[in-house]
Amino acid sequence: MRVTHRLRAVAASAILLLGAAPAAVPQPAHAAAARPMENLNRGVVAVRASDTDVLITWRLLGLDPDGIGFNVYRSTAGGAGVKLNTDLLTGGTNFVDSTADLTRRNSYYVRPIIDGVWQPASESFLLTADHAVEPVVRVPLRAGGPIRYVWVGDLDGDGGYDYVLGRQTAPQTVEAYRGDGTFLWSVDMGPNSLDQSTIESGSSTINLGHADGMTVYDFDGDGRAEVALQIANGVVFGNGVTYTALPSDTHQAITILDGRTGVPRATAPVPTDYLSDGSMGTRFGVGYLDGLTPSLVAYMKNRQDNKDFNLMYTAWRFTGSALTRQWKFLRGDQNLPDGHNTRIIDLDQDGDDEIAEIGFALNGDGTLRYSLSDEGVVHGDRWHIADMDPSRPGLEGYGVQQDNPSGLREYYYGAKNGNMLWQHVEDGVADVGRGMAGDIDPRYVGMEVWSFSGVYNARSDTLTQATGPWPHLGVFWDGDLSMELFNDGRIEKWDPATGGVARQVTTWHHGAVNIGTQYPAMIGDIFGDWREEVVMTNAAYDELVIFTTDKPTITRLYTLAHNPAYRNDMTVKGYLQDHHVDYYLGTGMATPPRPNISYVGS
Repeated sequence: MRVTHRLRAVAASAILLLGAAPAAVPQPAHAAAARPMENLNRGVVAVRASDTDVLITWRLLGLDPDGIGFNVYRSTAGGAGVKLNTDLLTGGTNFVDSTADLTRRNSYYVRPIIDGVWQPASESFLLTADHAVEPVVRVPLRAGGPIRYVWVGDLDGDGGYDYVLGRQTAPQTVEAYRGDGTFLWSVDMGPNSLDQSTIESGSSTINLGHADGMTVYDFDGDGRAEVALQIANGVVFGNGVTYTALPSDTHQAITILDGRTGVPRATAPVPTDYLSDGSMGTRFGVGYLDGLTPSLVAYMKNRQDNKDFNLMYTAWRFTGSALTRQWKFLRGDQNLPDGHNTRIIDLDQDGDDEIAEIGFALNGDGTLRYSLSDEGVVHGDRWHIADMDPSRPGLEGYGVQQDNPSGLREYYYGAKNGNMLWQHVEDGVADVGRGMAGDIDPRYVGMEVWSFSGVYNARSDTLTQATGPWPHLGVFWDGDLSMELFNDGRIEKWDPATGGVARQVTTWHHGAVNIGTQYPAMIGDIFGDWREEVVMTNAAYDELVIFTTDKPTITRLYTLAHNPAYRNDMTVKGYLQDHHVDYYLGTGMATPPRPNISYVGS
């Protein structure tokens, strides 16, 4: 195979060694009003890191002032809380307790101090007596069938994340649980979820192929998350009522369920433009298309008799009592390549979100922003948008290609306007199934990108390693600013000097199983400090096995869930891929700007 490089729009940049970090890039002006987001609590979590040590971590919130400090407290066997730290903690939001009697139950909480003023104590986290030495939080579930994906949202308004999951049963079911595993409700997806083909499935089928058909978010800003669900006739809601309002089993609707009960609060029919070709597989996500109010974005696709695909995008607004369609976009015969994941992100950093696919982007009003088809881009499986180059203003995109007849293998472009920065082209048809982006080599400034042709420093298009790690999923775990990797049930650290990986966690040693062949149910920052959790299940599917770091860190970052780009992406599944923040996160990074957000209900 011969790979050539095409550089466009900018010349390849010189490589900067670690320590010669680029100057901070001026931040774009924010929209006049702040984006309302979840009013999260401290998310305190504790794990037994060794025979003697407990690691406690908690959230730094997006709007916490720079000088905020914390004290950590332990209550043993229900006794009074004892302060553990000597000096106020103003670094990383974590603490190692080496003095606990671990044969007894211990609860941990924190108290913030701002400008010398004590703030209310956080919620507590209980570590049971004689707890196992493991970087795991276990959440009990009801017995049931296989689970593919897990979503999080604050269903009950207490500031902590709760869990919503889909079971791959026949018919399929959706279940909701509080953060401690208390069962809330279930929805039976009915007889139209029995056909579970990944290409042309039933009208109420969820979580197949890249069509998830559900998501979780606080759409009406009341402080409690709702569940958006694709439905058809025969779905049985959390109150036992069966839905029968559609004229046929091929028709579909979108409903917004109360997150506490599973009862619909509003329902609207899906447009029928492509109904003659059958029901549509749906991928949901959330974005603030006007910068101020969350919208439900629906990617919907079905197949024509000639094997071509129809594609429709719609955006919806839930007011608390009504679900209203904002706009509809039909691809028709336009050459607009899509993939298996959608990213809803502020591409031009003006405060309003746009909607991006692997080969095109829409503005927040549903009009076409740009297409990459003229650059030779066709369908592909993996694709990322992030601030990969801290010396270049704005965000960048990196994608790989499937069966590209021009030989285009992978490409890197400016995400704002779609201007191509470089391409890798091979002789013959290019077919690349995986591609990753993240800072995994601290010797070079900016993120690396890689598929199966070596690791490249994205900003300079320079090959830094001929052989890289398997390009699957990333996870921030060990506390430095380089990304760790999740691959087939293992959390690993890649060593760019040797090209090898060091095992951090073997998930099956803790009773966890992959979804299908390789995947967790979710990766995201759902509690604790800014490091990410890996959500899996046990083999019996009656427990969530949530991996959370057992490594202390001096790095202080606000919770990734208060970053608008990251939180939007937590609402999208498709082919599971990494969530990225809208600032450069990696070695040599500058302190990220405070997000332009407010807390709902505050």
